Amino acid sequence: MQLFYAPEISLPRHTLTEEESKHCIRVLRMTVGDELHLTDGRGAMHRCKVVEDNAKRCVVEVVETTPEYEPLDYRLVMAVAPTKIIDRFEWFLEKATEIGVSEIYPIECEHSERRQIKDEREEKVITAAVKQSLKAYHPILHPMTSVRDVIAMDFEGDKFIAHCDSSFGQKEYLGKLVKKSRDTLILIGPEGDFSKEEINFAAQNGFTAITLGRERLRTETAAVVATTVVSTVNKL
Repeated sequence: MQLFYAPEISLPRHTLTEEESKHCIRVLRMTVGDELHLTDGRGAMHRCKVVEDNAKRCVVEVVETTPEYEPLDYRLVMAVAPTKIIDRFEWFLEKATEIGVSEIYPIECEHSERRQIKDEREEKVITAAVKQSLKAYHPILHPMTSVRDVIAMDFEGDKFIAHCDSSFGQKEYLGKLVKKSRDTLILIGPEGDFSKEEINFAAQNGFTAITLGRERLRTETAAVVATTVVSTVNKL
């Protein structure tokens, strides 16, 4: 399956962007009659055939549509502090998209190493992962948000914070707490961890402190592990 992303798809015929047209005709060498798939990123998967094989404006016609193609059985919101080396955060974006995530909040914390990201660049990373992993749902990437705003926002579901501060006592392993088909929000802090004030504020707002195991993990690794744990529990 060759999947293309078209958030503003027009039916029954759609013209690919110049970049996508070039990839389709010049790289994949598709011609009239060949089949490809389009997704709007909101769940619809369209099986299409090429009707105009122009490398600048390739036109496809929708043959069949699946309205809700392989939706997640759960909602997972990951709030993660971007890393100083942005490639590491982008690795998380890519892997979380492949594994399964609904929304991502880049969060600014007291100990953050990075306080700005390029939204357009990060959207492209997610879009590429959507196409590579044949997803019909494009995760929502929110703008950089204060961790306190994320903690205080309304969220009907289970809320967890992963931190390394032993002074707050014993923490449960995430895999023992995640419930199947439940909305889940997980906070992953920067390399310098959340501040005591942030951890206390999260506790006051109904967050449960969790551990991801004995290992000391980098921010992006912890975020991918948490995403994987939620995905695994929902597949059991």
